[in-house]
Amino acid sequence: MSLLTISPEHQPDQGLRYAEFADISAQLQTIGVVFERWEASCQFAADADQATVLAAYAEPIARLQNQYGFRSVDVISLTAAHPDKVALRQKFLAEHTHDDFEVRFFVEGCGLFYLHVGDKVYSVLCCQGDLISVPAHTRHWFDLGAEPQLKAIRLFTTPDGWVATFTGSDIGAGYPTLDQTLAGLS
Repeated sequence: MSLLTISPEHQPDQGLRYAEFADISAQLQTIGVVFERWEASCQFAADADQATVLAAYAEPIARLQNQYGFRSVDVISLTAAHPDKVALRQKFLAEHTHDDFEVRFFVEGCGLFYLHVGDKVYSVLCCQGDLISVPAHTRHWFDLGAEPQLKAIRLFTTPDGWVATFTGSDIGAGYPTLDQTLAGLS
C-alpha cells in the first residue's frame, strides 16, 4: 500500500495522510515529483536476472528514456541477507541532494522516501509497482528498513549514476522509520 504523509518541517506527528494513488500523485506533482504505477508486460520469477526484469518493463523505461534522456538503467536488489545492509541503510538515512534526478521503480518490496521541500517533509511509502522521480537538488533521505527486501529499477542521465551531496542535517532522526511506518499500518 502506497502512502504519502505531508508534515510541517519539524513536526512529523502533525502530518496529513493520503492513501489513494490519484491523491498521492497529485500532491507530489505540486513539488515536481513524478509518481506513477507500472505493470510488467509479462510474468517473471523472483530470482529473474537483470535483463529479464528490464525486458518486462521495456515500454515504460523507453518512454522515460526518450522523455528525460536517461542513458543508463539497472536493477538493484537488497535483501535482509546483504552483508552491508546496516551501512547502506545509514548512508541513505542521511539527508542529501543530487545534481541529477533520482528515479526508482519498485519491482518488489518497499522503501520510504522523505522529501524535504521548503518547510514541509513529504514521506512517500513506495511499494511494488510504484515509480518515483525525485527532482535534482531536492533535499531527501531514504529508508530501506532494518531487514531490507526490495528490488528496484534505477534510471540515470549519466552512465556513472548519481553522487550524493550530504546536507549535514539530522532532520531525519525525528521521523518514523520504514519499519515504524509499516507497523502503524497493521
